[in-house]
Amino acid sequence: MADKKGTTLMIVLVDIPADKEEDFNRWYNEEHLPEILGMPGILNGARYEAVKSGPKHLACYELESPGVLQSDAFKNRSNTEWAQRVSPRLIGTNFTHNVYEMIHPAALTPEIARSDMAPVLQMGRMSVPAERDAEWNQWYNTVYIPNYEKVPGCIRGRRWKAVQGEPQYAVLYELEHEKVSESAEWLRQREIDPTTPRIRGFMTHAPGSPGIWKKTFQL
Repeated sequence: MADKKGTTLMIVLVDIPADKEEDFNRWYNEEHLPEILGMPGILNGARYEAVKSGPKHLACYELESPGVLQSDAFKNRSNTEWAQRVSPRLIGTNFTHNVYEMIHPAALTPEIARSDMAPVLQMGRMSVPAERDAEWNQWYNTVYIPNYEKVPGCIRGRRWKAVQGEPQYAVLYELEHEKVSESAEWLRQREIDPTTPRIRGFMTHAPGSPGIWKKTFQL
């Protein structure tokens, strides 16, 4: 079975004017996404829409490595008339295009590598002062994510460090449905460790973070 997840993540976030959304969605689903997913090293991808926070539109891609984005195929992707008319860089607002390398878990397991794009994603994007970095990362990897992964409906959590874009860190929780992080058990696990209130205070979230997005399209 071919891998569906990699150690690099590319995300595109954008809000699109209402009068251009229909054309934008058709272009993304019929032309853009098929082209991107046909490129070597791009393992999987899906589109999502926000159910909490935003921007509204999220495209999430699983890559083998950051070097995939330096390939001729990616650099020379088509620039059709349709793309020129509805590209999110041209017509969108609150546009973000970030690339991340995975920092937790330390390596992909076969289970993770072969898993499909999740039905729902909860994503946080944050920064932390340099002097708090080591303690914060240790807590996130050994306390915060493992506790959330005990919650029914939480498939897994993975953490990322930016190689392109800001802020420096991201966390992606793969969820079975959009209400998982509103459950009593999620809220209990959020506060279960006595160190959490102090260390959680080290981080500064980007605007719109954390947010929840539900999958709307996948090839």
